[in-house]
Amino acid sequence: MDQNPYHVPVMAKEVVELLRPIEPTLVIDATYGGGGHARALLAAFPNLSLIAIDQDPDAIAQGPGDERVRLIQANFTSLDRIAAEICGGTLDGAPVPPCIDGVVFDLGVSSHQLDEPERGFSYRRRGPVDMRMDRDAELGAAAIVNEWPVDDIADILWRYGEERMARRIARAIVAARPISDTAHLSDVVKEAVPAPARRRKHPARKVFQAIRIAVNDELDSLESGLEAAIGWARPGGRVLVISYHSLEDRIVKRRFAAGTAGCECPPDFPVCICGRVAELRSPVRKPLRASEVEVAANPRARSAILRVAEKVGA
Repeated sequence: MDQNPYHVPVMAKEVVELLRPIEPTLVIDATYGGGGHARALLAAFPNLSLIAIDQDPDAIAQGPGDERVRLIQANFTSLDRIAAEICGGTLDGAPVPPCIDGVVFDLGVSSHQLDEPERGFSYRRRGPVDMRMDRDAELGAAAIVNEWPVDDIADILWRYGEERMARRIARAIVAARPISDTAHLSDVVKEAVPAPARRRKHPARKVFQAIRIAVNDELDSLESGLEAAIGWARPGGRVLVISYHSLEDRIVKRRFAAGTAGCECPPDFPVCICGRVAELRSPVRKPLRASEVEVAANPRARSAILRVAEKVGA
């Protein structure tokens, strides 16, 4: 297991094995985090050049000091531009062939972000109501919690947290203003739900997830980054995504499924007239999950799902 305390990478061995058949020489680690996946890839592939991207400056500061790595502080929304430059072109210039062997996404919040109270991501630690992955971003969680109307808060709790008691919790948040820190927010949520709900998973878990997703625009950014990754993967290149909740995984699953779909003509047509061909194929039959051994060592791996798609050659 990676010994860097900043972040414990999930399914690093599986990521390496899924890329091994193509012997990559150019990979984008789109969520560098603590560099766990990056180090595993660099160790496995001596000729690898790695482009490591993360919007969190704390993550970029964890650079491995390896000349094969180029670190870039950026969001998924910049992946299209970054990949275009890597492949020798620009978004406004003449088309250039895609050149990326592999792109790896490890979604969600890092161990470091959860464990550092001052980042405001954890409902178990007292800290500022922040949750920004990019500390220069304009919108923080405090604005949502202390300024947004009930309807808007309830909407994000339902859409991004799939929280059944979204409106009840939103009303409690507004009534408790000003909410001073994450421990206060967590207590407000806990008191807003019936006692039976508190005996299951922590009632603030989905609320913090929803607010974090809204603050960082995570789902729209994922869709943008996924499109860029697929577009700039060379024929035979692979896109790997590790997701941690159903909203993320649903986006990945649907995009990969759409990419692997071929002809859409009715089955009784003698020949294809739609002209649709698959852009992706599935190199494994089912998505992968962390082993029992890994989950025992790193409980945060329990909910992880790893999906992979391979770009079909022209």
